[in-house]
Amino acid sequence: MRFISGGQHHALFEFGDLQVLSLRDGYIDMPPTRLRDESGSPLDALPDSVPLAEGNLRLSVNAFYISDGTRSVLIDTGASNALHSTMGSLYEALAEAGIERDDITDVAITHNHGDHVNGLIAPDGSEAFPRLQRVWIGADDMSVFTGRLEPVRDRVMPIDGKVGINDWVTAVPTAGHTPGHTVYDVQSSTGHLLVWGDTVHVPSLQFDQPHVSWELDGDQSQAREARATLLEQLTEPDHFVAGAHLDSPGVARVTRAGGSYALEYLAQSIS
Repeated sequence: MRFISGGQHHALFEFGDLQVLSLRDGYIDMPPTRLRDESGSPLDALPDSVPLAEGNLRLSVNAFYISDGTRSVLIDTGASNALHSTMGSLYEALAEAGIERDDITDVAITHNHGDHVNGLIAPDGSEAFPRLQRVWIGADDMSVFTGRLEPVRDRVMPIDGKVGINDWVTAVPTAGHTPGHTVYDVQSSTGHLLVWGDTVHVPSLQFDQPHVSWELDGDQSQAREARATLLEQLTEPDHFVAGAHLDSPGVARVTRAGGSYALEYLAQSIS
């Protein structure tokens, strides 16, 4: 897998017979007290290696568009105008990359939190993807499709177990962060890319200390177990990760580092 080109809001990667487009929706600042130890208590102190922005953790918010040249799938949709003003750049990122929203028919959602699913609806209240045919999401996260998201409910495809959503993307349930949290295993002619949603929130800490969890993990123990399993899988040859909250553009490889793990980005961060 290799970086091809990029812009202010996007980065393009070649992945065998597929193209992977990282789309920057923006960022969100969160207090360090969101980080939890194995007892569920806030961490006593942060290592100096964890950067802060005015005392907060700055989490990138990324989505990913994957195409084989004929078919495509957009994984996660950002926040639109439903959360903080520092997010909502997904549509600008698509335009910058030359992707028409009318061409998007399939969307896969990693979980039901607003910074992943609210971008299905544009700021003016219209459907962001006018030709949308299918929205894949874990069956246990389907309750989000009310209110703002009600207009697309009739196209929701619930995921209940491991299932192929097309010839090269397999949905893998990974409950923990939410009951329906789902990782999408993208298989090209040269390897696997795990688009893993919110498996990690703070990459500067949780690869070195994967036992550290996140306050908003619905089941912290289950989320910790899922993270351990995925990290180990990612050390296999020709495996890569794409993370919603890895530093944009958020595409990397994972290696072992002593008893922990290390992250190597395939492209420089988008500022």
